[in-house]
Amino acid sequence: MSRVAQSYVRAGMLIAGVVAVDQLSKRLVQDNIAEGDSNSVFIGINFVHVKNKGVAFGAFSGRPVVMIIVLLALAGLIVWFALHADRRYVWIPTGLLLGGALGNILDRVRDGAVTDFIKLPLWPAFNVADMAITFGVLTLLWVLERGDAADDPA
Repeated sequence: MSRVAQSYVRAGMLIAGVVAVDQLSKRLVQDNIAEGDSNSVFIGINFVHVKNKGVAFGAFSGRPVVMIIVLLALAGLIVWFALHADRRYVWIPTGLLLGGALGNILDRVRDGAVTDFIKLPLWPAFNVADMAITFGVLTLLWVLERGDAADDPA
């Protein structure tokens, strides 16, 4: 299988995994924690049940521009991936970013808001999709920084 084909398969599997874990975790929170409630998990870590109608940290809450921004960013990512699918490790940030974005989009379409449930001290609540997006951005920066060294094996 070519590197390009492997990138598409791996990205697809990572997208599916991120969406599955994200949606399952949100469903567990919705079924077991009343909206607005909080349960201590460990010192400084709480599970909460909050709805976020905006993007990161609730910015642009309730505005249609949110979906437009998200869809434009996803379109750009897909085009970038298609043009660089032959690069080593490019499937990792693509899978994390698309999986995270799709997990949150499913919430917006189904519920009109994203379910956030992990709460750390002095930080807004977030979810598995948000973590995937964060690690996707960090991995994307790593992939871009490292380049595609000619001596890398397939």
